[in-house]
Amino acid sequence: MGNPVLRRIAEPIADPTDPAVARLAADMIATMLDAPGVGLAAPQISESRRIIVFRVPADRSEGEEVANTVLVNPMIEPLTDDKVLGWEGCLSIPGLRGLVLRHKCIRYRGYGLDGARIERVASGFHARVVQHEVDHLDGVLYLDRMDDLRLLVCTEEMHHLNAALAAANKDAPTRT
Repeated sequence: MGNPVLRRIAEPIADPTDPAVARLAADMIATMLDAPGVGLAAPQISESRRIIVFRVPADRSEGEEVANTVLVNPMIEPLTDDKVLGWEGCLSIPGLRGLVLRHKCIRYRGYGLDGARIERVASGFHARVVQHEVDHLDGVLYLDRMDDLRLLVCTEEMHHLNAALAAANKDAPTRT
């Protein structure tokens, strides 16, 4: 956080099949896995390009697993007005986690490295990861989406807020 590239709208990629784009995607996947993280957008490695990589581990998404995915020039369409609070962290903001309100179900579109169109419906954690990464392409950090900064915590202190939330309500709040 603080690098100006994180606050700019990233440039579209003209040709997803360009070998330079494949090299960038491979570097991004390696960085994401090394972190370890579940998503990364090009601006996070100082590349103002509209490309994201992500994965959805089965243990984080009620059994739905999504392998390493590259999405070039992604677009998101909310499919309902339903939103849900969920924890987010960011490789660009180490050591912090926040409760962020996101669309519960989305459709995303973009292109793979082979130039083929990708279109998929996602919900839950899968939808959250894609929305978080696409925000990076528009110069938005998850902190910008938070309504209440009292729900921003140091990672090692999350258990305090989790305990308070669990006592108040067993399920994450849903708002329309």
